[in-house]
Amino acid sequence: MQVMTPGADAVLVRFGDISTKSPQVRRMMEDRLLANLRWSLQDAAIEAEVTREWARPIILPNDESTIGAATEVAASTIGVVSASPCARVPTTMDSILGAVASLAENGLIDGSFAIRARRADKSLPFTSVELERAAGSTVFESVDDPSSIEVDLEDPDMMIFVEVHESTTYLHTEILQGPGGLPVGTQAPCVSLISGGIDSPVAAYRLMRRGSPVVPVYIDLGPYSGPDHQARAIESIAGIRPYAASAAHDAYVVPGGDFVTELVGSVDRGRMLVLRRFMFRVADRIAEATDAVGIVTGEALGQKSSQTASNLYATSVVADRPIHRPLLTLDKNEITELAKEIGTYQSAKIDAGCPSIAPAQVATKATPTEVDALEPTDIDQYVAAAIDAAEIVDLETIESYRDPPIMTSMSNH
Repeated sequence: MQVMTPGADAVLVRFGDISTKSPQVRRMMEDRLLANLRWSLQDAAIEAEVTREWARPIILPNDESTIGAATEVAASTIGVVSASPCARVPTTMDSILGAVASLAENGLIDGSFAIRARRADKSLPFTSVELERAAGSTVFESVDDPSSIEVDLEDPDMMIFVEVHESTTYLHTEILQGPGGLPVGTQAPCVSLISGGIDSPVAAYRLMRRGSPVVPVYIDLGPYSGPDHQARAIESIAGIRPYAASAAHDAYVVPGGDFVTELVGSVDRGRMLVLRRFMFRVADRIAEATDAVGIVTGEALGQKSSQTASNLYATSVVADRPIHRPLLTLDKNEITELAKEIGTYQSAKIDAGCPSIAPAQVATKATPTEVDALEPTDIDQYVAAAIDAAEIVDLETIESYRDPPIMTSMSNH
């Protein structure tokens, strides 16, 4: 069992993919990660300095009582692989062994244990193996009953980690897993079509996890939306806002009711495909206005009639920018579990309204030419009018976004 290290006064933050980049790109990504950590800590009302030592960001809270909360904030920040609350001691053998002894004397070591030392400075007068052996002996010397503990290098009850650098050594016993990925803001933004359902916030999150901020766009279906659906969609957008940290964009609420009303009155089979192309046209125009380079949707292959392979092709051709579908090959239950992990599931339970638009007979194998023939000749005018009437929502004014979930096992997503 992992426990908080006595005397913890810093948070050690680790990243993954960033370390594979060229020095120039790596520096840019590290700078963005530090900026995002600072934003997230400030948003959580934690006063702290965020600095960089060797290859690791370090968080130094002003109040040591906030170490645990600061670690959780770090571990929910995209780009972070893991975070640990650490005790800092001078890099001398006596100081390091004294900190290890404190663990034993406080009764925190019970059963099996192991020491893992990492020596970054090879000029030090002791090796990692020598430090591990000395620390292990210190544990046995410091506990009340040495017979109650044992060394287990394979599966110990407690692991004591010691990271040794030129002047400062970091000790910790706890590792919180983070989401991994690349810091949000290290890639160009994309417009994200958010429906208020389960899928689209997860798709937006997965794109952000690869560094691309999203410009959230909700298209209001007017009388064909479910009750309070716009409010619920904004809640979904607010739910993913904390993950964007310092790279967040305002949201767009676009009125689409006039077009949907026209569509329901004039098109039967293939109606949902025409509606989808209307949404892509709107997203493309907003992308142009916001310097976004793509569109992201929550579509999954075969999940709905409009999401067959043929229909995805027939609807995608109207967009000038690429359409990214991070959920393309996932099953619904996988998407639902991801929504629960990132905290957007509860705000997605309301009916999205689209079933009331769907015709009795749906098209499953449409071609672009067939859908072209179904579109109103004045569709571009509907698109322009909808964008002109769009409302921009500043997510900083929505209090609900201030309660992001704390994730501990998102690294494989």
